[in-house]
Amino acid sequence: MPERRYRILFVASHPVQYQAPLFRRMAKQSSLDLHVAYCTLRGAEAGHDPEFGASIQWDVPLLDGYSWTHVLNRGSGAESFFGLFNPSLWKLIRSGNYDAVVSYVGYVRASFWVALAAAKLSNAAFIFGTDAVSLAPRDQRAWKSKAKKFLWPRLFRLADQVIVPSASGVDLMRSLGIPQERVTLTPFVVDNDWWMQQSKLVDRPAVRAGWGAAPDTLVILFSAKLQPWKRPLDLLRAFAKANLSNAILVFAGAGPLLPQLESEAASLGVAYRVRFLGFLNQTQLPAVYTAADLLVLPSEFEPFGVVVNEAMCCGCAVIVSDRVGAGRDLVAPLCPELIYPFGNTDALAAILQRAHASPMWLSGLASASRKQMETRGPQENVTATVDSVQTAVTRIRRICTAAIPIVPPTHPGVSPEPKKR
Repeated sequence: MPERRYRILFVASHPVQYQAPLFRRMAKQSSLDLHVAYCTLRGAEAGHDPEFGASIQWDVPLLDGYSWTHVLNRGSGAESFFGLFNPSLWKLIRSGNYDAVVSYVGYVRASFWVALAAAKLSNAAFIFGTDAVSLAPRDQRAWKSKAKKFLWPRLFRLADQVIVPSASGVDLMRSLGIPQERVTLTPFVVDNDWWMQQSKLVDRPAVRAGWGAAPDTLVILFSAKLQPWKRPLDLLRAFAKANLSNAILVFAGAGPLLPQLESEAASLGVAYRVRFLGFLNQTQLPAVYTAADLLVLPSEFEPFGVVVNEAMCCGCAVIVSDRVGAGRDLVAPLCPELIYPFGNTDALAAILQRAHASPMWLSGLASASRKQMETRGPQENVTATVDSVQTAVTRIRRICTAAIPIVPPTHPGVSPEPKKR
């Protein structure tokens, strides 16, 4: 029998450099007829990113290789419920004859509910999830955790299949009472081939020399937005505590904490060994990861952290706090000792000292990191996504079939047999 082909609509808030390669791969799947609806074109077009504090336009192709539509946003564009309000999604879904709608728009946006209602009325499977690994919000407000504990079990039961990008996310869904068969792990990935190919082109000694790093200098990297929840100050303080004789600390990223980082680096007496690179676009990052020896992600709130994937693809070892979702999936399988208790700068400083004293150990971790990414790439995500679609559509078809009453056939001139009392 020919393979079943599913007509799928992905609804996304905006083009994302991590999702575009996946859409391109899915578009080549014989089992999928894929279309993407973007609620805005932020990222593909220049626009202000409040977290970077700058106008951002990614310098890699985001809209090539797959079918997509820009659905006009009637909302304000702000980070609020009506910031994303795309009423045209209704007509797009209702008239599209889709087997499934996959939403990458969060439930805190109006467009999520437009898509949900349209999909349900069209008998299309509705698939969505979250990257969260706990009920704790980024701002740590207790009332939000309590609200999620009440609302989320009801919310995620609206999904015909729940998709989550990490093992901890699966555990969260199970703790909320979502049956295991209704949860699919669609792992967070990056375009491994691109990162590894770009890494091979990097002149590592030249990049390091530009930072003033000798071949034997330990280069420690922070690559993220300079925001409070990313905790770059923890790394700066741990670096100062470690008192490494031959090491530099590189910050790649922009954000509101930059002035405080520069000031504290001076007060700690390490400013001459700290480099601030500012915002780096996508094509600039492979050189930074390849030239560094060690990436540190000390975040307080980090559902996953795809910078870990990026660094590992470029052969860079990684340290993370125990609040980083990628720690369980990517770091722990290689070396659990590279995960430290969040906020414990003494523990982080101790790991930095070990890395500084053990270059052979660090080199082995770098090689193992690159090898591990061979089994954590786009194809794993695509396969899992297709599986979630197949599972959800099959469930919807079964429910719809069961809901159709079976009427016994009648023939002309023959009266149906009367019911027995």
